[in-house]
This record gives sequence, C-alpha cells and structure tokens, in this order.
Amino acid sequence: MNRGPFDLIIFDYDGVIADSERLNNAVMAELLSEIGLPTTLDDALATYLGKRWLDCEPIISERLGAPCPSGVQAEWTRRCHERARRDLTVVAGFDRFLTERGERRCIASSSPPDWIELGLRHFGVHEAFAGPIFSAAVHVSRGKPHPDLFLYAAQAMQTAPERTLVIEDSPTGVLAGVAAGMTVIGLCAGGHIRGDHPQRLAQAGAHQVLDSYADLTAWIAGTA
Repeated sequence: MNRGPFDLIIFDYDGVIADSERLNNAVMAELLSEIGLPTTLDDALATYLGKRWLDCEPIISERLGAPCPSGVQAEWTRRCHERARRDLTVVAGFDRFLTERGERRCIASSSPPDWIELGLRHFGVHEAFAGPIFSAAVHVSRGKPHPDLFLYAAQAMQTAPERTLVIEDSPTGVLAGVAAGMTVIGLCAGGHIRGDHPQRLAQAGAHQVLDSYADLTAWIAGTA
C-alpha cells in the first residue's frame, strides 16, 4: 500500500464516504416543509450541510419563529435510515482509494455512530475500513466548524495535527479542519455538489479542492 506525507487520514462521512447528503437534506427539507417551514433541497444543503442536529435545531427554531416540534429529529432519523437501506450509495472511488492507501485512518463526522456504521456495513467496507469512528454527537461538546472533533480524533490516534490530512465536503467541515491546523482537502465527488460549492470550500480555507478520489490519489503522490 502507498504511504504519502501524512500519518493519518481523517474522513468526514456524509458526502465523503457515503453519498448521503442529497438523501439527508431531502428528508430535512420534506420534514421542515411539513411543520410549516417551506424548505427546498437547495435551502437545506446551504443551511444544514455538515452540521449536527444539535446545531441545526436552533437554526430551525429561529427560522420557524417557535421551538422546533418534539419528534422532528426522531422522524428525520427514521426516514433517513429507512431510505438509506434502499438508496444509499458509496461516493465514487472511495472503495478503491481505501485499498490503495496505507496511512492510518479514522472517521470524524457530525453524524451519530449508528448512522455511520449502517452505511459502512451496507457498502461492505466496515471491516476493510478498520479505523475508529469519532462523532461530534458523542465525543465533543462543540461541533464543526469548531476544531474540537478533529483535534480529539488526532489525539486519540496519537498523531500531530500537522501530519494529518482531512477530507471534507462542507464549508463547515473545512473550517474545522483548518482551525485544527491540519491539511484539508475539499472533496467535490458527492451527488450534492452543485453551483459554487467548490468556491465555497476554497473560501473556507481548503488547501486543495478536488473533484474525485482519483484526483486525491494524484495530489497525495505529488506532495510526497
């Protein structure tokens, strides 16, 4: 296996491993519209992408002008899990990248561990991934864009931030990785990427914005 100039690769999950951002945010838009907050898929992607439910809920309440109704999170989770079992796919090129790289790896995501594990098993890569899962819903009090989750993951993996590569798909995640002092790739390989998204990742501070895992492999080779 190839080893580049990094000792650890931290993967975000939604939009980086699982091509799930359209699914998650379509359900979000559907539910918010049902409770009286008309929301399109594009609205949801622009507002909630990369954030924990804990950080989404106050935004929903503010926009709704009232507390977010109880049960919305549970219903969002239920619908996402139901649709994922049928429709969820892996981001193109991830499985090949996984077999080609020799760096230690882990996941640091805003999503809860059960959602991540569902996808890894669904894709048949749970055993092959062989890296721990760190979740902002479990391991830290502040989610992305704060650096806490990435720093927690690097400390747990006993790796210096400057020797860590973060792969992210959201401006929120990019901001977190940059704040952690890590090298951050903005990956635009998911089905939710549209319009000025690459520019938004660059503006958030991504050290490189790439369209595919093949491009990422070439970039790592060029930095060795």
